[in-house]
Amino acid sequence: MTTTSEQSVALLLLIISQLPGIGPSRARALINRFGAVPSLLEADYDALRQIPGIGETIARETAERLRSTPWRGKAREEAEKQLARAERLRASVVTILDPLYPSLLKEIYDPPLLFFVRGNSEALSLPSLAVVGTRKATGYGKQATEFICRGMASSGYAIFSGLAYGIDTMAHRAAVESDGVTVAVLGCGIDRIYTDPAGRLWPRILERGAIVSEEWIGSKPEPGNFPRRNRLISGLTQGTLIVESDIKGGSMITASCALEQNREVFAVPGSIFSAASRGANRLIQQNQAKPVHSAEDILTELDPARNPALKQKVEAAEPLALNIEEACIVEALQTGAMHIDLIAEKTGLKIDMLLVHLFELEMKRIVEQEPGQIFRKRTP
Repeated sequence: MTTTSEQSVALLLLIISQLPGIGPSRARALINRFGAVPSLLEADYDALRQIPGIGETIARETAERLRSTPWRGKAREEAEKQLARAERLRASVVTILDPLYPSLLKEIYDPPLLFFVRGNSEALSLPSLAVVGTRKATGYGKQATEFICRGMASSGYAIFSGLAYGIDTMAHRAAVESDGVTVAVLGCGIDRIYTDPAGRLWPRILERGAIVSEEWIGSKPEPGNFPRRNRLISGLTQGTLIVESDIKGGSMITASCALEQNREVFAVPGSIFSAASRGANRLIQQNQAKPVHSAEDILTELDPARNPALKQKVEAAEPLALNIEEACIVEALQTGAMHIDLIAEKTGLKIDMLLVHLFELEMKRIVEQEPGQIFRKRTP
């Protein structure tokens, strides 16, 4: 088949990914040693055993396969089939050497060598939040997911999830219905959208977002695929939100991955009597997740400096106009947090009107309220 430079690299990486014992880490070591060039397939035992992380046994077995004409022919044929199937789906193969490979994903300890993308590959590098939870979502969980995801989508964040039943589906739907961007990360091939066979949601995801998987096209949703999928969801995003999860389950694995990847973890508090909220509540109890009640709680935690696009958006924002009363309140709070009665004394405003203006300042993210009717100026 005729290939471009990017396809040649993808073809090579698809071939070496079929070598037994050569996972993403060792494959990267091979590329670092030989480069992503055809001569990599000519590596012999002596050269392979000198590569860190590749012992004598794997070096010997790998050299034998690379010398085998039948093995190389079969591996190349399978790799070419994947590229052809991707082309039919209008999908791309993004390799770790591709400029489109998300920088956040490169930061994790085991980034995939390559993955498949249907839709907009650039969506993978937008400011982002992963939202995951139980397949057996309650009405409360669905409502909380919709409320928070709409807020995040309206603020320019892409919503990442796993397109599973329950919370995941609600997260994707809330994003698309807010004209936002959402990315579905699958534990099977990008052609096997088994949770939405009628196509009620996934075509809308592709309009602005993407469907992603590191599993080969045609792969079934095997149980062993999902832990890999979960670390991909958290690895692609700045933070992960858990909405309803029991103590065990895929959502808790995703939270664990996010913590290992040094990403922010958030959780929606739930009823102490609901099994669906035991996992989220435990994460909060153990200080592993920040409790959130709205998108605003998440937006104040995520660091704009991690994402240049978000940083520019913040820097380019026009200063919010304040009326005379609001300006007086902000001036009074320059000395520090104070009780509403003291603010009324300093500004000369009656309590009922003061509450109205304080509410407006909270909406403008200039003032925030603490327990006991204490207000303070928000730190930029």
